[in-house]
Amino acid sequence: MAKVVCVLYDDPVDGYPASYARDDLPKIDRYPDGQTLPTPKSVDFKAGTLLGSVSGELGLRKYVESLGHEFVVTSSKDGPDSELEKHLHDAEVIISQPFWPAYLTAERIAKAPKLKLALTAGIGSDHVDLQAAIDHKVTVAEVTYCNSISVAEHVVMMILGLVRNYIPSYNWVIKGGWNIADCVSRSYDVEGMHVGTVAAGRIGLAVLKRLKPFGMHLHYTDRHRLPESVEKELGLTWHATREEMYGVCDVVTLNCPLHPETEHMINDKTLKLFKRGAYLVNTARGKLCDRDAIARALESGQLAGYAGDVWFPQPAPQDHPWRTMPHHGMTPHISGTSLSAQTRYAAGTREILECHFEGRPIRDEYLIVQGGGLAGVGAHSYSKGNATGGSEEAAKFKSVK
Repeated sequence: MAKVVCVLYDDPVDGYPASYARDDLPKIDRYPDGQTLPTPKSVDFKAGTLLGSVSGELGLRKYVESLGHEFVVTSSKDGPDSELEKHLHDAEVIISQPFWPAYLTAERIAKAPKLKLALTAGIGSDHVDLQAAIDHKVTVAEVTYCNSISVAEHVVMMILGLVRNYIPSYNWVIKGGWNIADCVSRSYDVEGMHVGTVAAGRIGLAVLKRLKPFGMHLHYTDRHRLPESVEKELGLTWHATREEMYGVCDVVTLNCPLHPETEHMINDKTLKLFKRGAYLVNTARGKLCDRDAIARALESGQLAGYAGDVWFPQPAPQDHPWRTMPHHGMTPHISGTSLSAQTRYAAGTREILECHFEGRPIRDEYLIVQGGGLAGVGAHSYSKGNATGGSEEAAKFKSVK
């Protein structure tokens, strides 16, 4: 019998939903690049329901227990007295989501001698010490592409929200005001602006495609240059380095993975390369940015706005400066966990578990680490090393009910 530990975020404060705003989801068979959606043998959930919280259980309990395995679901993940810590010693599989990450540090992996699979229900496995996983021959997998379009949509929303000064304007309505001058004194059009993405993979490219109809000038930088046909179709300008791109852009969006080479790549030094009054949107990972440098840039006016839904650590402590810095449009990490996305990543998690328990190969596009080395998409997108340092700060979070 194996033990599967599943770390999920808490249910809504008013309880698990009894009904939903919509009755169904649009049908999608393939992702834009032709990759098929997850293909588990079956699922035990209804599409469009809340699967990512504790009561949703990713729709996995019936399946896991039917195999005779123990299935533990908890939201308690941080600190030495957490439920996750108590189950490390005999856990074979640990599942978590990027939105409520179970940080698998080297210390925790060392406490988990039976651990064979660290599974991300979503995209982004930087909450796992990849070097420790390599050293201990733990397989790391994630459900690639399951929520890429969800995140791309969120990026476009945040760009428009910042540039058009939407959130402060909305707040004047809530306060009972009609303060048009206050609203528009920081409001501009995106038409004609230059926008650049750091990384033009699935998310970055989807962002560029969605911004083209807005009449913006599109830029990108990536270690893998896009085909010439794609550049011509979208009118893209390629930059060999991030630093070269920053200075020409009114808006910069970060869409690259977090690993030692990208950690704190946005800092006091690189922010000086940005146009004064540029906007920065980060739905990739909070630790791509130096936390305090972002706050300083907003206070000085070097940045006109910063928005994102990724923080470090997650959940962010109450005293995290991004909660109170000026001109921000932050959300909790929600961009990739819409009910639409949850249906896909829950199915992908089931597919990966089926492969694991049946001894079948996991899709290359889902693999990050396997057999003591980077593998599959991990070899393409990640570097060896560890980006979990400082994650113990997540234990400071106090839930607001």
